[in-house]
Amino acid sequence: MTAQALPNDLEPFWMPFTANRHFKKAPRLLAEAKDMHYSTPEGRKILDATAGLWCVNAGHGREKIVKAVQAQVAKLDFAPSFNVGHPIAFELAARLTSMVPGYSQVFYTNSGSESVDTALKIALAYQRAIGQGTRTRLIGRERGYHGVGFGGMSVGGMVANRKIWGPSMLNGVDHIRHTHDPEKNAFSKGQPEWGAHLADDLERLVALHDASTIAAVIVEPVAGSTGVLVPPKGYLQRLRQICDKHGILLIFDEVITGFGRLGASFATEYFGVKPDLFTTAKGISNATIPMGAVFCRKGIYDAFMNGPEGMIEVFHGYTYSAHPVACAAALATLDIYREEGLFERAAELSPYWQEAVHSMKGLPNVIDIRNLGLTAGIELSPRPNAPPTSRGMDAHLKAFEKGVMVRFSGETICMSPPLIISKGQIDQIVDTVTDVIKTIH
Repeated sequence: MTAQALPNDLEPFWMPFTANRHFKKAPRLLAEAKDMHYSTPEGRKILDATAGLWCVNAGHGREKIVKAVQAQVAKLDFAPSFNVGHPIAFELAARLTSMVPGYSQVFYTNSGSESVDTALKIALAYQRAIGQGTRTRLIGRERGYHGVGFGGMSVGGMVANRKIWGPSMLNGVDHIRHTHDPEKNAFSKGQPEWGAHLADDLERLVALHDASTIAAVIVEPVAGSTGVLVPPKGYLQRLRQICDKHGILLIFDEVITGFGRLGASFATEYFGVKPDLFTTAKGISNATIPMGAVFCRKGIYDAFMNGPEGMIEVFHGYTYSAHPVACAAALATLDIYREEGLFERAAELSPYWQEAVHSMKGLPNVIDIRNLGLTAGIELSPRPNAPPTSRGMDAHLKAFEKGVMVRFSGETICMSPPLIISKGQIDQIVDTVTDVIKTIH
């Protein structure tokens, strides 16, 4: 009989988006979490400056969500959504669509990656349903991140996430330019003044491929995983106008920006731009149970409801779509957002957060600072003759040692704290990151 691995053996777990060998030599383990803090197995407190992975918007260990999950798993642990249903799935859908006027249906998923692939499939199927079957091309954006499904990778524009999967990527995909210009937009507070015209790059692709071949364009309203790239003023509005002009669907990937991150329910509300579809996940359930949803504007669903009533309209879905325990977690999460006014709290804290993070301008090797809502990216210059991400990784490690958890993307320190954060905790994060940057050479 083969010997079993010990419970504390780190080797069997192939960790995602992690330098596995590096991590397992000096692991950073989290054992508990409450409100704004994680705790290590040794009991050391770590202030969470990233809301987990942009997702624990209401803070950790919320009793209302815990009780809702416990009650639901005891009452109905699972029910399929294929040809049967359960009440709270419909209750949650009504709650979600009521948050954003103009959107009449949600399609449930289990992650941001699934939400993206679902939105892309709905867009393609919708064009076919309205008699535009030649529209099969999808347009993403350079430096975009849309999850790790083959659809999301194909429209995504982050090189490391694409390069080794190339032959398996979707055909018929192209990309518009990203919005970041380090010379014109560096150290902008909030939305940069320059760059709305970059949306016109979509016209270049229309001229190249012809609008009759393009089904949809997908962008993150604020690009998060690539290092917090904030859209220039007027950019999203211009993109909407171009899509309307050519009959192209516009998809917002709101997996990060949804549920209060910018100080509004969604980026569509914050920017006043209505996409045809938008994806969500993360904050929908405060990350307690994996869940996501695609919001569809009025008219999308109706286009599919024209065949025989006994026939499936769209052959798509997941075993865990509308999982009852996830729905219970999401309903409790929405209650917390509303009862505690967390979206409004994020809006009120945003100016303080902005001034705090921009106080790091002038520190050694800081070449840009970007922010919007309760997000920020502190970009560091790369080390000469060193591997990529070297300074970013060091910043992450040193901050963790000092009791603050930040993320890094390339050489950018990324921060997105829970919406329950206090001004004192903002100061602690900025003071710690400042000390860390000063020690990195």
